[in-house]
Amino acid sequence: MEHLINQHVRGIEISGIRKFFNLVAQYEDVISLTIGQPDFPTPTHVKTAGIQAIQDNQTSYTHNAGIPELRKAAASFVEKKYGLNYNPDSEIIVSTGASQGIDITFRTILEPGTEVILPGPVYPGYEPIIKLCGATPVYVDTRETDFLLNAELLEKHITEKTRCIVLPYPSNPTGATLSKDELHKVATLLEDKNIFVMSDEIYSELVFNGEHSSIATLPGMKKKTIVINGVSKSHSMTGWRIGLVFGPEYLMKQMLKVHQYNVSCATSISQYAALEALTIGSNDAEPMKVQYQERMEYVYERLVKLGLEVVKPNGAFYLFPSIKKYNLSSFDFALKMVEEAGVAVVPGSAFSPLGEGYVRISYAYTMETLELAMDRMEAFLETI
Repeated sequence: MEHLINQHVRGIEISGIRKFFNLVAQYEDVISLTIGQPDFPTPTHVKTAGIQAIQDNQTSYTHNAGIPELRKAAASFVEKKYGLNYNPDSEIIVSTGASQGIDITFRTILEPGTEVILPGPVYPGYEPIIKLCGATPVYVDTRETDFLLNAELLEKHITEKTRCIVLPYPSNPTGATLSKDELHKVATLLEDKNIFVMSDEIYSELVFNGEHSSIATLPGMKKKTIVINGVSKSHSMTGWRIGLVFGPEYLMKQMLKVHQYNVSCATSISQYAALEALTIGSNDAEPMKVQYQERMEYVYERLVKLGLEVVKPNGAFYLFPSIKKYNLSSFDFALKMVEEAGVAVVPGSAFSPLGEGYVRISYAYTMETLELAMDRMEAFLETI
């Protein structure tokens, strides 16, 4: 009966990141730099708040959009940090991780035949949902612009079918960030167009130089922008599964229906932990960011000394060096390095066809681990 399964589901694949992570698991003595998982523990005071929520019997359904206290805290957090202004009663939804926020966004705004513009290489979590909605992903090649989607590139790909543009900055897998000046140019391009923008800002607290800017703060953009954020990367709370979705009231009213029938509400216990994170722990990301930057500088310098072309990232915790000169596919290169050097990275092909010829290195690991991994990588590159 396999032929009766939804054709859109049959047409998508398991994430290339997870595929390679699972493949690597069968090898011994491998240093894995594959998963975008902070290596810091969830802050103690946040864990304590989660425990307290259990002891206080906060274990029932919450409002579909999330507990009011958390939505108010989220509104205050993004206003103070990024200048975003949202009504916690009608313009914020607490989702089950940022991934579910992306899902309900696309399922609300996309229809069969519509198109979504994405900068490639890009995080692989967007394309499958777009296709499940019967829409078409359209990739913009950003390899010649340091992985930045600019207005000039964007304009060439806009058609009458374009329904949404994804701005995933800071970027996974490249660590690129968009400047406020470039965001202004994009906003100017879109000011007279009925096109949504989904701004995935889950790494917003991990910008090294300058401050994170959101396109939703620019004139005329709030009404057409959905901002995705959460506490997974900022507070090392990936397993707590709390995302935050911000958008104009007319749109959030419709998205809440999709969210309601999808999960009812985010986990109550996790919501109380997130409340602690966004209030008492509003600056918890700062010490993590300092260490991430130190690690980035170290790995970046090692890659440069190894003769690899790599764009220096300004956020998140990834580097995306080119391995084209070795005349191997990114998958073959990564597999060979696992087998011969005991170091695992993610093949660039996991991040759309435009990622071929690159590999993603996560530096969300201790310096000791990174030093050993880079030593092994150096020895490996001398042999190929």
